[in-house]
Amino acid sequence: MEHQNHQGPQSHEDHEDHQDFQAVLQQIADDVAPLVGRGTPAAYIPALADVDPSRFGMAVADLDGKVYGVGDWQRPFSAQSITKVFTLALALARGGDSLWEHVGREPSGNPFNSLVQLEYENGIPRNPFINAGALVVTDRLQTLTGDASSELLEFLKEETGNADLAFDAVVAESESAHGDRNAALAHFMASYGNIANDVPTLLDHYFWQCAIEMSCADLALAARFLARHGLRADGSRLLTRSEAKQINAVMLTCGTYDAAGDFAYRVGLPGKSGVGGGIVAVVPGRCTLSVWSPGLDARGNSVAGVAALDRFTTLTGLSVF
Repeated sequence: MEHQNHQGPQSHEDHEDHQDFQAVLQQIADDVAPLVGRGTPAAYIPALADVDPSRFGMAVADLDGKVYGVGDWQRPFSAQSITKVFTLALALARGGDSLWEHVGREPSGNPFNSLVQLEYENGIPRNPFINAGALVVTDRLQTLTGDASSELLEFLKEETGNADLAFDAVVAESESAHGDRNAALAHFMASYGNIANDVPTLLDHYFWQCAIEMSCADLALAARFLARHGLRADGSRLLTRSEAKQINAVMLTCGTYDAAGDFAYRVGLPGKSGVGGGIVAVVPGRCTLSVWSPGLDARGNSVAGVAALDRFTTLTGLSVF
């Protein structure tokens, strides 16, 4: 770890020893404090627009499930698009690689709710993290389980050990009331035969999925299977090592809307952001991180959150590069 007293780099052996995550998190909180409150909370969902923009929290979970945190790290917020990671993992675990016949793995280069690309590509979305792709994944999970949103919530409760995790009905209803674009995406893909379920049912599960409330601690714990090469909290295998690698790769290239290249450049970790101001990131084989600050930049990512993750990889040297 790179300390502020600049006493020189530690040996490789020391570096592999347990990181002093608590000290690192406190340093990060101090460093990014001027950025907290910058940006704008998501305005199209009233329940998100009203969140205090001065909030900031960050948590790290190690492979054994020990969690370190700073700021509002235990305060629940709307996970939004971060949930797409977990739905993807469940759909892959239950249905296997046939999922990739219905959704691609390439960055989109277009807004996350764009219809244009779908028409060019015959109803096959570019990746699982744009809205169209996430709808396809939720559709697959609905076919596999019969209750996609409840299946997701139960999985998250088990991985976090938090039995109180719940949907926020106000957010779900707000998403539904402003869901015309998502409905258009779903109907358009259905016209190409790429949606198997009734569109209103699919949309209902998708909106509830995005309305799960989680804290930084919850998200860091829930994502540990991606750092543990596919192993769940109880030691059972959710994904093969290869499937865990695949999800991390798609997170790196597609997980932060149109800013994935900049995020990889600055942070150097697989990550997935949500318009609630949260971001989850993975250091394979080492730990998972989550950060939350509601102020978003023009591309929908937390201003202070991205800066905090950038600082983390700089201070610790933990990156996939």
